[in-house]
Amino acid sequence: MLSNDTDPIVAIATAPGRGGIGVVRLSFGRAGEVAAQKAMVALCGQALAPRHASYVPFVDANGEALDRGIALYFPAPNSYTGEHVLELQGHGGPIVLQLVLQRAIEVGREFGLRLAEPGEFTRRAFLNDKLDLAQAEAVADLIEASTEAAARSAGRSLDGAFSREIHVLVDDVINLRMLVEATLDFPEEEIDFLEAADARGKLTRIRQRLDSVLADARQGALLREGLSVVLAGQPNVGKSSLLNALAGAELAIVTPIAGTTRDKVAQTIQVEGIPLRIIDTAGLRETEDEVERIGIERTWGEIERADVVLHLLDARTGVTDEDRVIATRFPAGVPVVRVLNKTDLAGAAAALRDDAEGREVNLSAKTGDGIALLRDALLKIAGWQAGAESVYLARERHLIALREARDHLAFAASHADQHSQVLDLFAEELRLAQDNLNAITGEFSSDDLLGVIFSRFCIGK
Repeated sequence: MLSNDTDPIVAIATAPGRGGIGVVRLSFGRAGEVAAQKAMVALCGQALAPRHASYVPFVDANGEALDRGIALYFPAPNSYTGEHVLELQGHGGPIVLQLVLQRAIEVGREFGLRLAEPGEFTRRAFLNDKLDLAQAEAVADLIEASTEAAARSAGRSLDGAFSREIHVLVDDVINLRMLVEATLDFPEEEIDFLEAADARGKLTRIRQRLDSVLADARQGALLREGLSVVLAGQPNVGKSSLLNALAGAELAIVTPIAGTTRDKVAQTIQVEGIPLRIIDTAGLRETEDEVERIGIERTWGEIERADVVLHLLDARTGVTDEDRVIATRFPAGVPVVRVLNKTDLAGAAAALRDDAEGREVNLSAKTGDGIALLRDALLKIAGWQAGAESVYLARERHLIALREARDHLAFAASHADQHSQVLDLFAEELRLAQDNLNAITGEFSSDDLLGVIFSRFCIGK
């Protein structure tokens, strides 16, 4: 534990700006109960009963009220941080909150009270075993959730649903490791360990459970991050009309004049709770217009960063040579949906084709016919599953750890299929898989990783 993780800290715990209620939170670290008692008397004019809401004045050095509100005292270890915590809940004006904060710092100067760093309260909750690392990250995810589905999934992670799944996996891996290590310790035992202990069967069940957790985590990561969807194609194929149709609002200017869109227009929408950032871009063509040329360069930049590219074409002309040239420049590995727009003018019906040759949607952005098919195609690309109530919010580092654990278990399985002389390799792969799983909940995490994670929290959390 770093030395500054034991300092008494204070911060305004509510968002900047005016509000009905503002909270100043103190956590007393190594200073403990004595400092907490001094602070509450100096700030509230009286001692406070533990876990009891008291309506008191928040007083300055002369005993005059800076504000009046609710004071709450939570003795360790029954607090958010696991330390002695004092919360002052007053009016949410910026000036009055700063006055209370400055008074708290003045009172706490004798026992080393300082301003909290971003995420430091939650970091202490993790260090004091009040939350594991996945739950701590879920606090920030719940605050930042942009959709109802994301908020519900973050809540499940905060309640420990994701962590429980990881702990079950870790326990199963540990039990299998124990069997392997025991066999390595007693090689004279003439017994086929792999058969007698059903090691292969145990490993298969662990891998199946991990695949299930990874599938849920992928969908949880999607709820958190969403997809960046870029509309690309030649001028005047209806990109702006499609953006407006998907967003349900007139966000982009639509005219029959080719090249109307000179710069990107972006809008985040929700489809079944999945955030999709739709980006309308300048039409792709050769041009002498300097402004339009800059817009086209930005279009290719957005395409390079896209999660999905919607390649728009005119249904009346189909795929032209120019469209084929554009398609050759799309980045490898990025899903592309070919969208034939203006079916109302071409006399064609809305349709969705999804086969080995790729995905293609026929629609009319003007009438809305086929828009639902495009939404379905985007959800399929995202890996969304209807009714996935078990989903918990996950981050990219969780996915990386789960994939690496899966790879190590696959290597372990390959060793299990060989002669027992490679049991030591089997055991090592199991250990590495366990380390990756433990990194998710923070049972095995470097200080550098913790610094990165908690620095992204807001101050006061």
